[in-house]
Amino acid sequence: MTAPVAPSLRSRAAEDLAARLARSAAATGAGHALRTADVDEWLAGRARAHRFRVERRPLGALDGWSFAEGTGNLVHHTGKFFSVEGLHVTLSEGSVRSWQQPIIRQPEVGILGILAKEFDGVLHFLMQAKMEPGNRNVLQLSPTVQATRSNYSTVHRGSRVKYLEYFAGAGRARVHADVLQSEHGSWFYRKANRNMLVEAGPDTDVPLDDDFCWLTLGQLGELLRRDNLVNMDARTVIACFPPVHTSEGALLSDAELQSWFTVERSRHDVDMRRIPLNRVEGWHRGDDVVERPDGRYFRVVGVRVEAGNREVTGWDQPLFEPTGTGVTAFLYRRIGGVPHLLVNAKVEAGFLDTVELAPTVQANPGNWEHLPPADRPPFLDLALDAPADRVRYAAIHSEEGGRFLNAESRYLFIETDDTETPLDPPAGYQWATPGQLGALTAHGHYVNVQARTLLSCIDAGAVEL
Repeated sequence: MTAPVAPSLRSRAAEDLAARLARSAAATGAGHALRTADVDEWLAGRARAHRFRVERRPLGALDGWSFAEGTGNLVHHTGKFFSVEGLHVTLSEGSVRSWQQPIIRQPEVGILGILAKEFDGVLHFLMQAKMEPGNRNVLQLSPTVQATRSNYSTVHRGSRVKYLEYFAGAGRARVHADVLQSEHGSWFYRKANRNMLVEAGPDTDVPLDDDFCWLTLGQLGELLRRDNLVNMDARTVIACFPPVHTSEGALLSDAELQSWFTVERSRHDVDMRRIPLNRVEGWHRGDDVVERPDGRYFRVVGVRVEAGNREVTGWDQPLFEPTGTGVTAFLYRRIGGVPHLLVNAKVEAGFLDTVELAPTVQANPGNWEHLPPADRPPFLDLALDAPADRVRYAAIHSEEGGRFLNAESRYLFIETDDTETPLDPPAGYQWATPGQLGALTAHGHYVNVQARTLLSCIDAGAVEL
């Protein structure tokens, strides 16, 4: 029987990892084998090496997919992968308290994992040039492994997932982080993936596939300043790295922040019921597309995909296509000299636990234009009209390219003052330090995927507050 590790040894190991991550975040410009300036050409080379093609196809003509008799749900013939069903939502508060919508149901848990290894005393991370059908620019940097259970159990009868053995095999790598995190609560029904960081030992030989490269955390931070380059799955895993920042100087103690969040989670009365897709009110289902007559929110469309470097080189599938670009922003200010983020305890229809911590603003402005100003999301106008000299970070990032088509948000950090964001914020909002939010990413279903994208920018050094 192995003796338990003493707490002091565990704490020293955590401090050592934090120092190593900080050292990697400080390593910019070049890594072990690739300069940051050469990443564009490397990605272009990977694009030239494979055939990639995405073309629209009517939902009724998708190979392997059909509208189920009786429910009208859009399902795969294997019963695996995912389905598009209906959801009826009723809330106890808010400007919009009841609606119905299509939603993606994918009950299986996938793996989003990044493999780390030291080169010349600096941690590097194995990133993949991965094609996703919903990405506007097709190829983006993704985690080492980004696979659903259907993918890595080869339901599709395709090739094996590369490097999976470091995440699914016992003893191949040291686990630094392994946590279940939600995905987009507005479009997924209770969807979660394992977010993992594992490290190969110094004597472990990790063969390098042509579609993969080693980058430092600092290089990833440089690339996070660019539009549509580091994909959503990589960003959420980076946010789950053991935190480098502390919560010292926080306005609320960790216990007080936890208590506030528990109150927020318990006070909302939310009723979410799955319903057949053919009973969703306010949406029209045709053979080509499922959409709203007013053109708001999103539509469900079909695509035919060819991808030379994927486990399966060709397939059909439905995708959710939003109607407009989102705005996702953390408003922040210094309180007692310490940067604090204004977080929102946000209800989203597909969350397992009703509420998660979200950025201050998370909205598609076009979806709210028909409502009076009092019914629009708080702070939305402030985020849209922020002076350029108050914007500390701005980049367009793609959302999950495997399920969403051309889904992009403008991610922002905006500095504010007490005239715009009071110390005692409105109900549903609270101040937290980046260190406090980083610590909460070690637990599932606390910090939503959009907030994790913005945290990844802090962790990797893309922004300094």
